[in-house]
Amino acid sequence: MNRIRQLVASALFGSALAIAPLCVSAETVTAKTVMEHYVNLAHAGFSDTLSTGKVLQEKVNAFIANPTPETQQAAKAAWLAARVPYSQTEAFRFGNPNVDAWEGQVNAWPLDEGLIDYVKQDLYDHEEGNKFATANIIAGKEPINAELLKASHEKGGSEANVATGYHAVEFLLWGQDFNASPNDAGTRAHTDYAKGDACTNGNCERRAEYLKAVTDLLVADLQTMADDWADAQDNYRKTFLALDEKEAMRRMLFGMGSLSLGELAGERMNVALLAHSQEDEHSCFSDNTHNDIAENARSIQNIFNGTYQRADGTKLEGASLAQLVASKDVKASETLVGKLSDTQQKVTAIVETAKKGEAFDQQIAAENKEGNQRIKAAIAALRSQTGDIEAAAKALGIDNLSPESSDSFGG
Repeated sequence: MNRIRQLVASALFGSALAIAPLCVSAETVTAKTVMEHYVNLAHAGFSDTLSTGKVLQEKVNAFIANPTPETQQAAKAAWLAARVPYSQTEAFRFGNPNVDAWEGQVNAWPLDEGLIDYVKQDLYDHEEGNKFATANIIAGKEPINAELLKASHEKGGSEANVATGYHAVEFLLWGQDFNASPNDAGTRAHTDYAKGDACTNGNCERRAEYLKAVTDLLVADLQTMADDWADAQDNYRKTFLALDEKEAMRRMLFGMGSLSLGELAGERMNVALLAHSQEDEHSCFSDNTHNDIAENARSIQNIFNGTYQRADGTKLEGASLAQLVASKDVKASETLVGKLSDTQQKVTAIVETAKKGEAFDQQIAAENKEGNQRIKAAIAALRSQTGDIEAAAKALGIDNLSPESSDSFGG
């Protein structure tokens, strides 16, 4: 897929207050208690990601064993459910090197799907110069296993060669989104996994082998990250809790700011909007991008407010950055809490519109002025809140936070 990464530069930041939820007595909130709650939030989020990933694995295995429209739909529903907790872990990424190094193998996108399987060439927009863009591993002869998938990931040095992770699973379940109808996502037939003469598009057995291998590998990767934040182990959680307090706060706020500005507002929204390109949206095969955006924004809010609603509906609360910042600068904390809430309202408008049948790829279409404005409003809110994340950092004595920007913002 073509990536629009050298777009016209714009200013980094744009130029209803609410009180942060006080889950514990403000007098007991210290940098150390915030650090301890942060690692608990991370472990809860990645544990939920693992548990929903295992449900996805079960549904994929059931689909492969008996490929019907019903079992395929169940696997798709499990994939969508698994994205909810995962997307709420993404604010842990940029500030924590263990998550940042791991993220590319579980959430890389956009992918040149011809690396994995058949494509309709006249409707296939791949990265220019990618010599593996039509490699079609499934049509090949090499045994399909985790080792092959890992070796094929970013093959030839191209980030578009995505062989592993959520979006490879997504493509294998939904297939290409040909955008024949604005309301359609990918329409892969269940018979792409059928046995014998019922098989469509060939290589059904190998396609099933790939889907199983990539799903199993995803679950193994999710297990690794859940373990890395678990208590009573010699792992990254232990490393984080041993950090200098100011460095720990910096990592927390840097992760929030980088997801807010460079990744979500920039790479995941502004790039697609400026190109008016469905190919540049995050979950393009399933048309789930609106939910990815909303849960990413919630991820940032969760960390600052110290709250997280788990997959089973229970709520985790504790010492928060909002409280710690308020102990130094009440206005800085209240302003950021308000900005985070405003952003949630803006991304909720995108989600509600998608629920009515106008998915993200329709909202970014060049002729959709109202949809474009809705996306722009969310981007503006994300950019604005990033400035307040920097202000919160300064209140804690952290100067020059410099969250990661994006080529789409000229940074």
